[in-house]
Amino acid sequence: MDNIAIQVTNVEKVYKLYDKPSDRIKEALGLGRGKHHTEHHALKGVDLTIRQGECVGIIGTNGSGKSTILKIITGVLNPTRGDVVVNGRISALLELGAGFNMEYNGIENIYLNGTMIGFSEKEIDEKMDAILEFADIGEYVYQPVKTYSSGMFVRLAFAVAINIEPEILIVDEALSVGDVFFQAKCYHKFEEFKEMGKTIVFVSHDLSSISKYCDRVVLLNQGTKLGEGRPKEMIDIYKQVLVGQYAAPEAENGRLLDDEDLRRAAAGGSTAANGARAVGDAAAADHTQTGGGTVENPELLEYGSKKAVIEEYYITDDKDTRTSAILKGNMFTIHMRVKMMEDIQAPIFAFTIKNVRGTEITGTNTMFEKAFLESVAAGEKCEVAFTQRMNLQGGDYLLSLGVTGYENDDFTVYHRLYDVLNLTVISDKDTVGFYDMDSVVEVRKAN
Repeated sequence: MDNIAIQVTNVEKVYKLYDKPSDRIKEALGLGRGKHHTEHHALKGVDLTIRQGECVGIIGTNGSGKSTILKIITGVLNPTRGDVVVNGRISALLELGAGFNMEYNGIENIYLNGTMIGFSEKEIDEKMDAILEFADIGEYVYQPVKTYSSGMFVRLAFAVAINIEPEILIVDEALSVGDVFFQAKCYHKFEEFKEMGKTIVFVSHDLSSISKYCDRVVLLNQGTKLGEGRPKEMIDIYKQVLVGQYAAPEAENGRLLDDEDLRRAAAGGSTAANGARAVGDAAAADHTQTGGGTVENPELLEYGSKKAVIEEYYITDDKDTRTSAILKGNMFTIHMRVKMMEDIQAPIFAFTIKNVRGTEITGTNTMFEKAFLESVAAGEKCEVAFTQRMNLQGGDYLLSLGVTGYENDDFTVYHRLYDVLNLTVISDKDTVGFYDMDSVVEVRKAN
């Protein structure tokens, strides 16, 4: 237990909601009978263990309790029930600048925040240059912060929080502040913290960042922990939650659900909402995929209303051969055949390519491409083909497919197949990053 940085045990947070101010006064004075409030459970018996040196992401829809649990961990809020133990000095990037005095100038607020964290004036003096250099707001640092633009305000607040050398860094949607150059500086600092072995708890709606930086991800929904595990698995479950097509499995014999139950449900091992299941199930035997050494994922995540069904899918190279291995620089095509089980107005066909960590690299759909805006009747089928040049770097990728649409302005998932096929890119020249810009290079000696 010596390597535990944060231990959250059965934490609940309940807020009392009053219809009008007078109800609060009546209840405080004991006037009238019964309760004058309703209870909102922001967190419901959440358990969380974070070890030293881990980078743990917390994801969930708005109102799921993400910010609440971070505020409880940092001591901004007290839990209604449960225990929280923190081993190490915390720097929290929650509501940036929450501890600032708007009448003080930037320098005075740096000393104020540093003192609140526990630094001496001498220690703050030693860090002042690094803070000012990171914030980069010039002479404005000597002006009252109430005169700052929102961009300058968050730059200074971020600079103060990130430069105090914490043992534990708590980040809540704070890495995308300021202009693009400042954002790059923030992410670079974040990577430095990871390399130094700091403990990081990271809340964000940016799933690419969650996938890139986090060792483990916790998924909250309506105050309850749905599960935790590898970033890719939890992000896939989260996407189901977003479109209202995930239902947690029921526990057997009255036992509590564990994370394996939740992961198995997301992969289709248990009955879930709207027919989500693994393609490997006997019930999904109507799916066909053939040819050329293409590998289908046995733990494929599948869900949707099934008003349209993806019946077949495969990849072909520039010679129209079915394969999963594509030479970098060559043309290739992603195919799928979709059957309409009901009348659908303007279905949207899509594909996404992710790396093995689950980061979405690229993708498109027929709505973006303005390629198909027609209605399709029940029983009809659509042959869909996306053709493009392979400019990704050499390596292994995962292909996801989907058919969606809008019903009365509501986004609807008819059928999604996550990580349905592998895609291997064969390359004899890899450049920097995810894809090759295929640059034409010219170098001449100057006179």
